Amino acid sequence: MRTTKQLEISRRDLFITSAATLAATSVAAPLAAPAQSSGSTMDLTTSVAFSVNGAQQTLVVDNRTTLLDALREHLHLTGTKKGCDHGQCGACTVMVDGRRINSCLTLAVMHDGASITTIEGLGQPGNLHPMQAAFVKHDGFQCGYCTPGQICSSVAVLEEIKANIPSHVTEDLTEQAALTSAEIRERMSGNICRCGAYSNILDAINEVAGVPA
Repeated sequence: MRTTKQLEISRRDLFITSAATLAATSVAAPLAAPAQSSGSTMDLTTSVAFSVNGAQQTLVVDNRTTLLDALREHLHLTGTKKGCDHGQCGACTVMVDGRRINSCLTLAVMHDGASITTIEGLGQPGNLHPMQAAFVKHDGFQCGYCTPGQICSSVAVLEEIKANIPSHVTEDLTEQAALTSAEIRERMSGNICRCGAYSNILDAINEVAGVPA
């Protein structure tokens, strides 16, 4: 039986043994050559054409580019805001073919041929959209960061109700969706205002919708 003395090994012997083992392994199994790319970087890009605020635009974008980044970084339409980048705040809301979407959650290449409307396409200084004018009148904003998304969403909400698209609080699905505060609040619930201007936003939407105060 081995004695304790026979089992002892010095640190120097351990280092020498480890180095020798590593060297032998490296010789026996040389590193694999780096894999060669089968294509160029152009394989990751796509040409996409769509109408933005009435103007035809053609972009060559990385396939991973969101519609939000295409609008902000490629077309410099910075009215559409990047908030949470997870589809939770609504600051990036735009309208695609008349329907509102969170532009941070969709890829630009998915909307080839689409008609896109951003806050810049709704109105301009001196020629405001009625919803923009109502937000100003009713003080429907404070910091203003979420306001472009709020306004785009508000315009789309009224169109949804007009088209009789129900919400989770629509009581009678066989009747025309009603223009009530409950309906508007539910439909606008995806647009977060960190300043808490919700009551004023509701007043602005009601005015444009023709709901009595």
